[in-house]
Amino acid sequence: MADQPRTNQRARPDASTPSEEQGIVRAVAETHEGIAVGPQEEPRPPLREVGAREWVGQNLFASAGQTVLTVVFGLLLAWVAYKTFRFVFITGRWRVIEVNLTTFMLGRFPRAELWRPVATALGLATFVPLWLGRTARTVQELAVGEAQRDWQVTWSRMWPFLVLVGGVLSFTRTITPTLLVAAAVGVGVVAYWSGDRLAIRAGGAVDLAALVGIVASFYVPLFTGGFGWSNWGGVLMTLFAAAVGIGVSFPIGIALALGRRSDLPGIRALCVAYIELIRGVPLVTLLLMAFFVVGFLVPPDAGRPSLVARALVVLVAFTAAYVAEIVRGGLQSVPKGQVEAAQAIGLSPWKVTRRVVLPQALRNVIPALVGQFISLFKDTSLLAIIGILELLRVAQVVTDQPAFRAQGLQAETLAFAAFIYWVLAYAMSKESQRLERRLGLGER
Repeated sequence: MADQPRTNQRARPDASTPSEEQGIVRAVAETHEGIAVGPQEEPRPPLREVGAREWVGQNLFASAGQTVLTVVFGLLLAWVAYKTFRFVFITGRWRVIEVNLTTFMLGRFPRAELWRPVATALGLATFVPLWLGRTARTVQELAVGEAQRDWQVTWSRMWPFLVLVGGVLSFTRTITPTLLVAAAVGVGVVAYWSGDRLAIRAGGAVDLAALVGIVASFYVPLFTGGFGWSNWGGVLMTLFAAAVGIGVSFPIGIALALGRRSDLPGIRALCVAYIELIRGVPLVTLLLMAFFVVGFLVPPDAGRPSLVARALVVLVAFTAAYVAEIVRGGLQSVPKGQVEAAQAIGLSPWKVTRRVVLPQALRNVIPALVGQFISLFKDTSLLAIIGILELLRVAQVVTDQPAFRAQGLQAETLAFAAFIYWVLAYAMSKESQRLERRLGLGER
């Protein structure tokens, strides 16, 4: 005990050494022409820039094996690019697309009623950009009231649709579609700018107006006046089926996922039985059952549902089961400590689920959800099996027209349909990546 004070006395100078050194470093300043520069940071190692030639040598021709793979795949890609270019610009017979472009877009839609889809397109071109402009700012920008816009992000969101519109317009034979698209683009730009300017002052009102406008733009022209979906087809039917499937199956899937984790045995058993039953049956089988079985079970005088209605019910029921499993995985990824903390502060079970568990669960499964929605969008091509004239079915039937029969034009029509599918699926994928970056998924 007697030695301890001496030990502390010896330790005191050592403990003050770092402070003294820091003070000396702060006091040292270089001067240049009588002006104090201040303390200098330690020089960082210079960044070594790798030129294109050196990068190619390091990544493509670093060894004999890499050289062989580079040459083989390079020749393969060059051959594919040559064949694609030759097919698109030289040998492709695209007159079948030019003649049937309206059929590809709208199916058997009455030509005297084309103002209806045009009005819908102009309405969507107004209210969708209005909502996109409203949501373009980040939370930080709204807080400080900045008016800057990331045009790079805007371009990354818009260019797939511009490519699609440009590709479709290249097959038009009149100037009317081009003028309508130009008008829609002009209206969309103004709406996007207006949504951004109103984001701070009336954000909630803009969201409400956009939602009402989108629903009205779609419903009023296409469903009023005794007009229904019996003659829909092509891209219109594909997008409508995908939108209904995604929009309706998402909340149903969340409810099924929560029901599967319920403490009530009856609800849990019903949800588990539904999910496992639907996931165990192929979508094609369910569509065929909707086509044949409903006709046997429902008497003709009882008002059988239309073929489109049956197909939509099958798509919603099928996708909801898979969404439920995806959301269930997200619910299990939420740490139990957060649930216990929410319960400790007195939140009810419903508030714990709604405010703590469900937001984190949905955030964690965004990639899987978007992947399922893209799969649903492509699965709409299976509606052709039961006779619905969606995009793929149109690509098949136009080659049976007398003017194009037995000419081997399936490659052109299927390539055009594949181009539309790819652009829309790619746009959904890029929007998912943007949402992941905005939410910081995988970063925190």
